[in-house]
Amino acid sequence: MNNDYQYLMLFKPFDVLTQFTDESGRATLKDFVPVSGVYPVGRLDRDSEGLVLLTNDGPFAHRLTDPRYEHPKTYLVQVEKVPDEEALVALRRGVTLNDGPTRPAEVELLTASPGLPDRSVPIRFRKNVPTAWLRLTIREGRNRQVRRMTAAVGFPTLRLVRVAIGPIDLGDLAVGEWRKLLPSELRAVGVR
Repeated sequence: MNNDYQYLMLFKPFDVLTQFTDESGRATLKDFVPVSGVYPVGRLDRDSEGLVLLTNDGPFAHRLTDPRYEHPKTYLVQVEKVPDEEALVALRRGVTLNDGPTRPAEVELLTASPGLPDRSVPIRFRKNVPTAWLRLTIREGRNRQVRRMTAAVGFPTLRLVRVAIGPIDLGDLAVGEWRKLLPSELRAVGVR
């Protein structure tokens, strides 16, 4: 492993841009990660939370983001209403979006809330509309893909938290906290 390379992970909070600068003064990664010269591997929308990897190793970042490598990305997704089996089967087969069909997803309807920390801005609450949690894994990364997939099957996403990229997961990292990847995590994603 090249000792000049850095590999970090962050639990990105809600309402933070996955970049280090913003001319409008919005919160960015710079507000949480005081390490210069690293860049996010892929993206996570401002209204999404969870695992963001950062590095200065370009080939590593490419391997994790290029769809042909099919690295799984796992999300906990709170949706409006409780999805029926038909919706879950559609997600598992892949759904057609305006930019074409998605690859099949792995999806599980959770029987209980996953116990995530509260979000800084609570999701909208409607007394007569229940919500449910899904564990959803995709192997591509189109713009707002998970949100578009759940909406396409009739269950809009209310909260989206990425919990893993391949074998690297958030573990017990707190919201806004970052750390270096462990040697075992780097080996698991092919960094020697």
